[in-house]
Amino acid sequence: MANADVVNHVPLASPLTGQKPNPAFNVLAGVVVVIGVIYAGYHLADDLSVVRDARAYPYVLLGIALLIALSFEFVNGFHDTANAVATVIYTHSLSPNLAVVWSGLFNFLGVLVSSGAVAFGIVSLLPVELILQVGSGAGFAMVFALLIAAILWNLGTWYFGLPSSSSHTLIGSIMGVGLMNQLMAASSSGTSGVDWSQAAKIGQSLLFSPLIGFSAAALLILIAKALIPVPSLFKQPKGNTPPPLLIRGLLILTCTGVSFAHGSNDGQKGMGLIMLILIGTVPTAYALNRTMHEEDVSKFVAVSTQAQTALGRYSSGPAPADPHAAVVDIVRTRSVTPQTLPAISALSATIAQEVDNYHSLAKVPPKAMVNIRNDMYLVSEGLRFVSKSHALTVSETDRNTLTEYKKQLDNATKFIPTWVKVAVAIALGLGTMIGWKRIVVTVGERIGKTHLTYAQGASAELVAMVTIGAADMYGLPVSTTHVLSSGVAGTMIANRSGLQWATVRNLLMAWILTLPVSIALAGGLYWLLRTLS
Repeated sequence: MANADVVNHVPLASPLTGQKPNPAFNVLAGVVVVIGVIYAGYHLADDLSVVRDARAYPYVLLGIALLIALSFEFVNGFHDTANAVATVIYTHSLSPNLAVVWSGLFNFLGVLVSSGAVAFGIVSLLPVELILQVGSGAGFAMVFALLIAAILWNLGTWYFGLPSSSSHTLIGSIMGVGLMNQLMAASSSGTSGVDWSQAAKIGQSLLFSPLIGFSAAALLILIAKALIPVPSLFKQPKGNTPPPLLIRGLLILTCTGVSFAHGSNDGQKGMGLIMLILIGTVPTAYALNRTMHEEDVSKFVAVSTQAQTALGRYSSGPAPADPHAAVVDIVRTRSVTPQTLPAISALSATIAQEVDNYHSLAKVPPKAMVNIRNDMYLVSEGLRFVSKSHALTVSETDRNTLTEYKKQLDNATKFIPTWVKVAVAIALGLGTMIGWKRIVVTVGERIGKTHLTYAQGASAELVAMVTIGAADMYGLPVSTTHVLSSGVAGTMIANRSGLQWATVRNLLMAWILTLPVSIALAGGLYWLLRTLS
């Protein structure tokens, strides 16, 4: 039994041996970067033309913050998107250069068509008082700490060729900031900390996503062996021979799907933080959606009035003396109380009156912009918790009214300019093109004792694509990295290829350590930046 795991396979030479970037691809990447920088720079300058602040400080801070945020997306491309190309490279479905550019392109497109819902879902995990005061020293310490912590962990795991989840790294960093924010507060009763329900979901996904990837991919291989009597599909490729046309098409399709889904989902995480940075440094340009004009404002006021009427049907008792503070407490505690509906209704009335007075969000004075934006954000988040509450039964008509009102609030505050999407898409795509090799080598050569067969590549990638799609549909925090890497391991076992247990052990350690290390890094950096500021 001691030699049962020893498989007498002679690995083929790595398809990446001697592989060098194609000069044409380098030129293409350079052209894309130049065009993207010009486009983003032009539109950023146009947005900033309404800012009347002559000081250099906000612009320098904005530049540094944007550089750090885009660096996070760049490093993100090293990990998750590198997983997408490993199978097509090691099955010779696409050449390494073409596979990387292909994945980068569909990451780019995925970012551009993203809705922004994930971006602001990530933002909602942050301490509410820091979101409302993002332009303060504490607010910037929060953004810098969690981004730098995520970059450090992603770079460290990439250096050692260990596929690690960028999503869990970022969420762990957010948890670290929230925990340290609560520890540093003079009174924790008025301070947001960690969303432990979200932390429990992440813990479950860290436990179950590798098991799902492993078992589903292994089962798929066994089914394929039973139904497809083509032995060559389950053996190492000979030389550079590509797979049969159908399998090759499936592998390219799944690579495309994983890349696109990664861009549309993971690419958004940086967007939400970039919007916080923009709001904090230049609120005049970005606190409110300035494209909402008079007819949009008239519709907003009308829907707001309908929402207040709907809320009044279920309210009990008078509105609190300070509706703003009451709604802050609702969002901070993430709970619905008897004061919830009267407080939201009263704050909604204040917002509608202020917006109606200015007739257009573009005409709101700079000093009032942040206050109106914060009130809108609080009402929107308050309505989100109301919609989730099982203690309140709302009629279908009123539920639709409140949903439309929340949509109007989000249009005014939760918007992402196209230039931000372009900048993030370029950073993510370039990260794929530049830093892919270390992770690809691990997935393709170091998990199993043999290189990937055609069937193994197709099974692992198909499981990853389907799992990502299901996770996006149900809002589950499943890691692409965990599913694909464990899927490759499952196919190796099912195909009796054997595993390199040293690599598997290192992968498991990296996955287990992701949350505690990113929590500690972000918490420590937040404490340091707050202490120095």
